[in-house]
Amino acid sequence: MSKSLPYSTKDVHYDNAKFRPRSFFKVVTQNLLTSNLRRDCGSCSTGKFLFLLLIFGVAYLMLAHASSSGVVSDDQAIVNRKSFYANSSIVNGAGKIKRLWRRPPRLPPRFSPDETGTGNGNGHVLGNPDVVRSMWIARQKKVKEAFIHAWSGYKKFAMGYDELMPLSQHGIDGLGGLGATVVDALDTAMIMGLDEVVAEAGSWVEEQLSERISKKGQVNLFETTIRVLGGLLSAYHLSGGEKGTNLTHAGPKPAVYLEIAKDLADRLLSAFTASPTAIPFSDVILHDKSAHPAPGGLSSTSEVSTLQLEFNYLSQISGDQKYSLEAMKVMEHMKTLPKIEGLVPIYISPHSGEFSGENIRLGSRGDSYYEYLIKVWLQSGASSNTNTSFLYEMYKEAMNGVRHLLVRKSIPNGLVFVGELPYGSNSGFSPKMDHLVCFLPGTLAIGATKGLTKKQAMENNMLNFEDLENLKLAEDLTKTCFEMYAVTSTGLAPEIAYFHTEEFSEEGHDGGNKSSEFVNDIIIKPADRHNLLRPETVESLFVLYRITEDPKYREWGWQIFEAFENHTKVDTGGYCSLDDVTSVPPHRRDKMETFFLGETLKYFYLLFADSSLIPLDKFVFNTEAHPIPINLKK
Repeated sequence: MSKSLPYSTKDVHYDNAKFRPRSFFKVVTQNLLTSNLRRDCGSCSTGKFLFLLLIFGVAYLMLAHASSSGVVSDDQAIVNRKSFYANSSIVNGAGKIKRLWRRPPRLPPRFSPDETGTGNGNGHVLGNPDVVRSMWIARQKKVKEAFIHAWSGYKKFAMGYDELMPLSQHGIDGLGGLGATVVDALDTAMIMGLDEVVAEAGSWVEEQLSERISKKGQVNLFETTIRVLGGLLSAYHLSGGEKGTNLTHAGPKPAVYLEIAKDLADRLLSAFTASPTAIPFSDVILHDKSAHPAPGGLSSTSEVSTLQLEFNYLSQISGDQKYSLEAMKVMEHMKTLPKIEGLVPIYISPHSGEFSGENIRLGSRGDSYYEYLIKVWLQSGASSNTNTSFLYEMYKEAMNGVRHLLVRKSIPNGLVFVGELPYGSNSGFSPKMDHLVCFLPGTLAIGATKGLTKKQAMENNMLNFEDLENLKLAEDLTKTCFEMYAVTSTGLAPEIAYFHTEEFSEEGHDGGNKSSEFVNDIIIKPADRHNLLRPETVESLFVLYRITEDPKYREWGWQIFEAFENHTKVDTGGYCSLDDVTSVPPHRRDKMETFFLGETLKYFYLLFADSSLIPLDKFVFNTEAHPIPINLKK
């Protein structure tokens, strides 16, 4: 990115000396030594005495001023408030004298009008707010164009298939054959105001999806719930269902999405009812409403605990509580299971209802368990009086466990990261962090402020010490997730990174960007260098920007978006995954994941949008970025 100097060529001959800081002592002595007063006073002994007295007086005042200055923390300021008032009568007189000699404020260089809207080199934007707003609107438009390009490739070569293979220009069904890209992309098009795409996708859903649901075979309970059921429910609300947020007049009526969602959910319920415990089976046969466990018999912890937002909302809008009851049984059962400081293994058995193994991580198979603890509680209204308040307690305990057991700093530059305990808490720590873990900063920030901005939460006295700790960790981890992109030659993150610590180091596996400050902190092994167009970092940038209102998160997002444009865009339509983010040009993989349209581009668009679009205190996003309204009926 260009880093322009904070002045224009118009300022080259401008005398900027007046802005240089000069002490009061220097000003007085320079004037005394260069004026006639020096000659007149120096000619008599009385003058010499008065001159020396003046010098000593000025020196005393300068020393007194310096000794009174200092910086204290907010905590120190609170602790010292009483002693300040107790001693105010003693220092009040001296303070009045000091104010007479107070140094005038240093003025910044003056910018010419044509400098508004330019970068200051630190990721922030200076200038006229209207110009800045126009710039982000233009960048939003670029994201919308990227979505149209991705959709056009899918529509041209793979319409109705689950996923597009953009290089070979055909479609594949890797998620059960329910047209996952269509449903995943639908609410993104609604949010972007792309009525033509909404009409195309909505018509396909209305005309094709019901028949497919009734005839298709095996699907994964988790993937089908978060992508297809979640997409249908979000489309129902965003198209005006039950007086929801009507963002579009294109496509079918909201009732169409709701009826299809109910039909799908009725079939998915067999995963719960067929299991001998509260833990559902992982796979469902749609056409005969049967279910069975995955090969090996185990379910992923994250998969069985990442269904509740969707099933709860379906019960709310349909009036049928059976969906919510089955999904919440899972969480109520997991509440009773033993944990390690709130942390849980990544596998669970639907046959015994117990966790299996000791592997603890917040990457694959563990991630969204922690995400839904806080989001399901927020969905219910975030009250201590709700029947989901136990989830908030589980979330708080788990985040304390994360800080205590999983958070470390890299060397030599101290990036904060979240590692793994592959053999439990009594065995070794692994400095491995999946890109999937980059969901965590956004979750921590939402958990701290409950979707409000940090400023609003502070003004309402909503943040306790634990919330502030979590918010600080969120900011630190977001920085790390961004650096996982910036450290590579392509500017795109690998699927997995390791971090250099006192105990772990590998030579020759850096990201390729030798100019990065963190090139020696982040280790990228050859098998982990691929990029699948994942959304987690962009999601956290979006949430952190909304909550902290710090523009650096937008700037970081724009850098990542440009890297996607430069390296993954396919000219004939669509975007592709990459084999190796550390080499340029990178070798391309022939696949566009559904979540690129459903999540990644949606979060980019919302990051650059006004904060009133899908506000975080009124919506929670499911783990596939489908917005679900909070407490809609209240």
